[in-house]
Amino acid sequence: MPPATPVRVGIIGATGYVGGELIRLLAAHPAVELVGLTGRERRGDPVGSVHPHLATTELELESELDGEVDAVFLALPHGTAAQRVPELLQRGTTVIDQGPDFRLRDAADYPRWYGFQHPHPELLRSAVYGLPELHRAELVAAGAARAAGTPALVGSPGCYPTATLLALAPLARAGLIADVVVDAKSGVSGAGREAKAEMLFAEVNESVRAYGVFSHRHTAEMEQELGALAAGTAGDTGTGDPAGVRGLDFLPHLIPMTRGILTACHVRPSRPVTQAELDTLYAEAYGDEPFVTVVDTPPATGHVLGSNHVRVFVRSDERTQRIIAIAVIDNLVKGAAGQGVQAFNLVFGLDEAAGLGALPLAP
Repeated sequence: MPPATPVRVGIIGATGYVGGELIRLLAAHPAVELVGLTGRERRGDPVGSVHPHLATTELELESELDGEVDAVFLALPHGTAAQRVPELLQRGTTVIDQGPDFRLRDAADYPRWYGFQHPHPELLRSAVYGLPELHRAELVAAGAARAAGTPALVGSPGCYPTATLLALAPLARAGLIADVVVDAKSGVSGAGREAKAEMLFAEVNESVRAYGVFSHRHTAEMEQELGALAAGTAGDTGTGDPAGVRGLDFLPHLIPMTRGILTACHVRPSRPVTQAELDTLYAEAYGDEPFVTVVDTPPATGHVLGSNHVRVFVRSDERTQRIIAIAVIDNLVKGAAGQGVQAFNLVFGLDEAAGLGALPLAP
C-alpha cells in the first residue's frame, strides 16, 4: 500500500536517455509525486518536446528545481554530480546519483578512471553502492538513518558492472574466482544521447567494435565489488581493502541495437567445481530475488527488454574446467533508472518492486 503522503521526487538531468527512463518509471510509481524535472536552459518546456513518448504525462522541464523535494535523482555527466550533492544533503534531500561520482570508495581511483580529482572524498565512505542484490542491508540501514534525519546518498551502479557483478557474485563470495575475463556487448543507448560521429547509424549499423580496451571506466567498480565479495566485506564502508581486486580483464563491445547488455564471464576457478555445486550457489544467491532469474539456457537481451529483470546462466565446462557465467539486462532499466528506483524504494521503506512491475517487451 502506498504511503498516505507521496514522496516528493525531483530529477536533475531529465533530458537524456536515463532521465527519460526515470520519468517513465516514476510518473507511474504509486508512492511518488514528481515535483521537479530539470534540464539545461529549460524554462517551462513540455517534457514531450524532449521525450515525445512521455507527452501524456503533461510534465514540464525547468532549469532548476523549484520547491522542496524528499529525494533527487541525478542523471548528470561524471564530475558534475559531485559538485551538487553536498548542498542537496545539507538541505536534507536524499540523493540517488545515476552517474559514477559516488560509486567508488577510493578517491584515488577517480583521476585514473574518470580524469578528475573528487571534490568531496569525505562522502565516498558514507555513500551506499546501490546494487540491491548485494547491498540491500546497507540501503535499508541508510533508509533508517534517513528517517532519523540523515539523508541518504546512493551511488547507482553502472550498466556493465550490474550485469557482470550479478553474473559473478556467487562465485566471488565462494572464493571460486582465480582468474576472470569479461566479454560484454552493449546497445548504443549506453553511450548517451549526445550527438557523436561514431554513433551515427551509418557507423554503427552492421558493425561490431571493441572499445575501452584496458581502460573502460567500469572496470574499477567491478574490481572493487568483486574484491569485497571475495574478502567477505561487501557493503563494508569502513574496513577491508577499498581498492578491491586488481586484475579483471574487461573487454566491452558496441553492437548495432538500441538497448541491452550481455556480459559473458570466462572464469578459471580456484579449485575444481561441479555443475551441481554451481546450481546450489546460484539458487541460494538468487532464489528469493524479485528481479533475478537463473535460467537453464543462455539468455538473450530481448528476454529482458524494457524491464528491470535480469537473467543469469552459469555452466561448468568439464573439458576445460572453466566456468561460463552470462547475464543479460536492459541497460537503461536495470542498468540505470530501474536500479535507481529499486534502491530508492528500499531507502524509503517502500515495496522494493514498486513502480517496476512491467514485464519484458516482445517482440
